[in-house]
Amino acid sequence: MKITDLRLRFAKHYLFVEIDTDAGITGLGEAGNWGFLSSTADAIMKFKPYLIGKDPFNAEDISQNLYRAVYFRGSVIMSAISAIDIACWDIKGKALGVPVWQLLGGRTREKVRVYASVMSKSEDLHELADSYRELQAQGFNAAKIFVNGPVNSKDGFDEFYSGRVEDELEKVRVIREAVGPHFDFILEAHRGMDVPTAVTFGREVEKYRPMVFEDPVTPDNIDTMAQVADKVNIPIATGERFANIREFEMLMRRTAVRYIRPDVCAVGGITATKKIAAMAEGNDVLLIPHNPLGPVSTAACLQICACIPNLGIQELPGFCLNGAEDAMVKEPLKCENGFMVIPDAPGIGVELADNAEELYPAKERGSNVAHRSFDGSVKDW
Repeated sequence: MKITDLRLRFAKHYLFVEIDTDAGITGLGEAGNWGFLSSTADAIMKFKPYLIGKDPFNAEDISQNLYRAVYFRGSVIMSAISAIDIACWDIKGKALGVPVWQLLGGRTREKVRVYASVMSKSEDLHELADSYRELQAQGFNAAKIFVNGPVNSKDGFDEFYSGRVEDELEKVRVIREAVGPHFDFILEAHRGMDVPTAVTFGREVEKYRPMVFEDPVTPDNIDTMAQVADKVNIPIATGERFANIREFEMLMRRTAVRYIRPDVCAVGGITATKKIAAMAEGNDVLLIPHNPLGPVSTAACLQICACIPNLGIQELPGFCLNGAEDAMVKEPLKCENGFMVIPDAPGIGVELADNAEELYPAKERGSNVAHRSFDGSVKDW
């Protein structure tokens, strides 16, 4: 089998790639670098001449060549490689008539627990409590809570050290009272705290039994993340910005994390993510695959979740809750009572709708304008 063509498709804030073969099989992939889709698209098209004529079954060799061919790497290149890798695995599964998880060792579970990754924030505590009761009524037993600062700062008092900690604690307290004890929290700091704030908040919020404290500080300095992990008892999760499997190895070597968050569409695709999962297993670390993207990303994540022993939970993006993106694919993925059904169709299990671009016009997410603190200084996003 040989690759004969490659096409890009833009829908909403997603970039998909379709790879054709001389066997009449088309593979589908998705790129993860949602803030720089045009740059990622250029990288994919630069790879196209190399891909034509190659055997898509050789996903490892293709990934290694694209990664090592030139010395420029980073998120744009790795997102391009990821999309191509996922599409190659999709082709292989379709050609052999089996889901990708079957090619990766077979199923280790019957279904995949997910958490609702809500994208909205509110400072109205009653409204916040009601929204989490609604998620619980929909069948979810876990959800993300943003603890990354105020929506609109009140002259800085809600950004100052003590006030910031108090406000975030109150938010978690109200939601815990609303949903009761049989509901897990993924506390999303979104890299929005410094070390002192993260440590104090992490210690005081422990009484509400959050499952995860995600990205309390920026992940750029692994030793800093390790300092926070050493001082709080809540399990730390990070890794969604990483674009190299070696970053995860360094993170675990420093015991800076109990959950890792590889993004299958940004770290090198299914090939790289399966390797990261194996490294994590050897370090008694669990996976929470990062998934802020479209249905192809979710489908690729489920292939990994289905076949690894060390899954923590899977992120289900707020963009697709309540069927908002079901029409983007021919057969939507199914979520039942807080669990995703593992697809058993050949390949990754989804196909883009023929009119996906018309139903979901392209609109790139993000901007070049940074968030600012009360004093006008730039904050990390």
